[in-house]
Amino acid sequence: MTQIQENKARQIRADILRMLFACQSGHPGGSLSSVEILLALYDNVLRYDPQNRDWPERDRLVLSKGHGCPTLYAVLADKGFFPREKLWTLRQLGSILQGHPDMRKTPGVDASTGSLGQGLSISLGYALAGKRPEHHFRVFCIVGDGELQEGLIWEAAMAASHYRLHNLTVILDYNGLQIDGANEQVMSLGDISEKFRAFGWETLTADGHDVDAITAALNAPVGEKPRFVLCPTVKGKGVSFMENACCWHGRPMTQEQYDDAMREMGC
Repeated sequence: MTQIQENKARQIRADILRMLFACQSGHPGGSLSSVEILLALYDNVLRYDPQNRDWPERDRLVLSKGHGCPTLYAVLADKGFFPREKLWTLRQLGSILQGHPDMRKTPGVDASTGSLGQGLSISLGYALAGKRPEHHFRVFCIVGDGELQEGLIWEAAMAASHYRLHNLTVILDYNGLQIDGANEQVMSLGDISEKFRAFGWETLTADGHDVDAITAALNAPVGEKPRFVLCPTVKGKGVSFMENACCWHGRPMTQEQYDDAMREMGC
């Protein structure tokens, strides 16, 4: 990570905290853990144009773990899809920023998500379309580790392998926690990379808090298989009292907690 990348990640985290405190709702833990993943995608990987949001050849991003949308919103605002001031309207009546991504309301959002397990099936459909002769685009799907306990994920994984969707990449924000506790206590995922390999996927691992490492994994030459990238992360990354604490999956901050968190961001 360069100093510029670290500064940008800190700014995005500060924006996440500010918007969540303003609405006194939302999901800080899983939003903070995915910052570098979204930055790698929008800085170095995705083809997109904020001035031509419906460009047919743009790459598609599906945030299947939709509760982590504050990170996506902060990055979209940073890239010029909408004014940054809109961030402070998160979850408010009439806002373009819903509590989960809504492609009908938010510029730059490619899929409405939130019901866990469904985003990979949406991505599967996009990837099939992206292989048609008149189209050439890639599809990236960000999933959470608790989400991989959903059976629909594995039906989609089997289909993606069958159709040889080499233009599809799944990125796992692997922070080890879910709303009810540690994955190992709730429902162990086992060797998740080995499971994807067994389903016919290429698998890679990258430090989930290193933009360069994530970029290298996502831009590595592709073969004929869909790709799974495991990104170990820290839930609540950057805020000491939130890190590795499942209680911050979805919980509002007090004024004192917000002030402490923003001081850690240097704000």
